[in-house]
Amino acid sequence: MRIVNRPSQSETETKHRILQAAQHLFACRGYNGTTTRDLAAEAGVAEGTIFRHFENKKAILVELATQGWVDILTDLLTELSEMGSYKAVAQVMRRRMMRIHENADMMKVCFMEAQFHPELRDRIQSEVIAKMTDVAEAFFETAMAQGIYRRMNPKIVAQVFLGMFAVAGFSHDTIMEPGASLKEMQEMAEGLADIFLNGVLVKN
Repeated sequence: MRIVNRPSQSETETKHRILQAAQHLFACRGYNGTTTRDLAAEAGVAEGTIFRHFENKKAILVELATQGWVDILTDLLTELSEMGSYKAVAQVMRRRMMRIHENADMMKVCFMEAQFHPELRDRIQSEVIAKMTDVAEAFFETAMAQGIYRRMNPKIVAQVFLGMFAVAGFSHDTIMEPGASLKEMQEMAEGLADIFLNGVLVKN
């Protein structure tokens, strides 16, 4: 019988602390402005401990960004099944706005560093964005077959939805004023859902 060696709980917690430290420091100082000594101090571990868990600093960046996106993707996919009505889409958008704002440091790291690290950009594209698009496309294809959405190219619909999802997530730093209230966020979510489902043209 094959015995699989699994990391202990303490090792898992240590790795998590290192990733959390990296998320904070990379967002504040940038990847190049952060040393492994800085990471060790922030995580409360010896510098050598970092290299027991990661091959190098670049490996920390790649895992941080990839895992962060996977977590967001998992949350989104669990809610896609609710998207059969206007109200459900608005609820999903509102929850996404709240959750992505909570992960602002991770998102900042992704978008700031991906332009400088092709391997990070490629990993996010292949392991996250492509899979997210495929699953969303399958969802909309099924919804169209059931008559919930009108028949059109489901891949384009998926891409438009995910684009609006990204806008919702970054609304605190782009199209909404800082410190927006929950009511304003709800109105934004409902507006995005309305535009996605109904467009902006008056129906004759």
